[in-house]
Amino acid sequence: MLKVFLKVLSGVLIIIIVVMLVKTFSFTSRQINPEPASDFKIDSEKAARNLADAVRIPTISFAKKGRNNGDEFLRFHKYLEQTYPRLHKNLKKEIINKYSLLYTWRGSDKAKKPIVLMAHMDVVPVEEKSKDQWKYGPFAGSVAEGYIWGRGTLDNKGNLMGILEAVEGLLKKGFRPQQTIYIVSGHDEEIGGMHGALTIVTLLKARAVRPDFVLDEGMVITDGIMPGISSRVGLIGLAEKGYLSVELLAVSEGGHSSLPPRETAVGILCRAITRLENNPLPARLDGPAKFMFDYIGREMSFVNRVVFANLWITEGILKSQLQKIKTTNAIIRTTTAPTMLEGSSRDNVLPNVARAVVNFRILPGDTPQIVLEHIKQTLDDRRIEIKPLGNKIQGASPVAAVESKNYRVIEKAIRQVFPNVIVAPSLAIVASDARHFAALTPDVYRFAPMSLKFDDLARLHGINERLAVDNYVLMIKFYMQLISNSQQ
Repeated sequence: MLKVFLKVLSGVLIIIIVVMLVKTFSFTSRQINPEPASDFKIDSEKAARNLADAVRIPTISFAKKGRNNGDEFLRFHKYLEQTYPRLHKNLKKEIINKYSLLYTWRGSDKAKKPIVLMAHMDVVPVEEKSKDQWKYGPFAGSVAEGYIWGRGTLDNKGNLMGILEAVEGLLKKGFRPQQTIYIVSGHDEEIGGMHGALTIVTLLKARAVRPDFVLDEGMVITDGIMPGISSRVGLIGLAEKGYLSVELLAVSEGGHSSLPPRETAVGILCRAITRLENNPLPARLDGPAKFMFDYIGREMSFVNRVVFANLWITEGILKSQLQKIKTTNAIIRTTTAPTMLEGSSRDNVLPNVARAVVNFRILPGDTPQIVLEHIKQTLDDRRIEIKPLGNKIQGASPVAAVESKNYRVIEKAIRQVFPNVIVAPSLAIVASDARHFAALTPDVYRFAPMSLKFDDLARLHGINERLAVDNYVLMIKFYMQLISNSQQ
């Protein structure tokens, strides 16, 4: 009987191994090999100076009302008029809600749906105490050591100026699009985009504008960031995660710290936070995450291809490994991040109420309601009040199509301008103005053609933000190629 069992077991194992090998060898590359990019000539020094000059205008978005300086945004508008005369002569310009910009480049074929290219003009503030840590002033607009330095080079004036440089260059060549092209630049993306991009969406919707696709920031070309692959990877965001911050309030007996109760409000709250951190919502390999690993897995070593080609048997092992790395963990689950903690104002006083804020970035397929229910079940403590915070509650955006001509247009332009880059769909883990455009079209994509190493991620909203001049030239070429490709 044992011999029969072992024979059957051996046969099953052989079948499993054969199936895994067949799947692995058929798990071939999805990368396309398009014709070479057009030979666009870019004056790199002039382009770099233009971006540097744009950085010198501090179009800062402050969360606190009354701090924003509208004059700087108007000065930026004037600068764009002076820098891109052909664009302003040939495109219709509209100022929306005082400071946001909507350009319309009318196409020759009215039957074709338009496309929308987006990049916001506002930047985050620079902390006063960090200014002396910048190698070059945050708003000095320095061009040095092969980089353009300053706030906004990466987020997001680099993209905006790259789009405008591309349009100016195409106009100089006599190019006219078949599809109408809208260029959208919001003035308040960093604080939610409610007065900029959302207002533009409302306007376009009233005009019955239904874009073919929308392209905004959100994902980049990663260089040495994706584990298991040495090539640079251009990630096209198909969706972005939702957002929910929850306030936790724990109430207990206050008084003097020399006579504490068995459980203080702070202790109750800290244990609650620990429970949430130790019990996150489950990881899932579906949607954009599954698409991403399907594309990238095909470019990895044989052993890794075995894993990614056979998720029917390896999914559990793969998820356990992906959860160990913060960049991949954020792509496969709704994340839990305690961000604020408040108690007593003095070291020897017990607070009656302790307060914490926990931020959740919501995976497509989860919802704010699911997250709130998860919090209640995980804590299961009547002493803690759970309250959604503020007006930023939003679910994950709809997922754009990956098997569509619109995705292919973007993919093709990346492969043409960055021929050695692996292109893959992905999930944007940060919020952008793009989410507002889901009301107009299902095909909203998120990609900025900038190549970033792991150390560069800290420069986003951080110190010594910079963009390589060579990369900026390729960004301009990408937008020129993308516009050309979209008209074919």
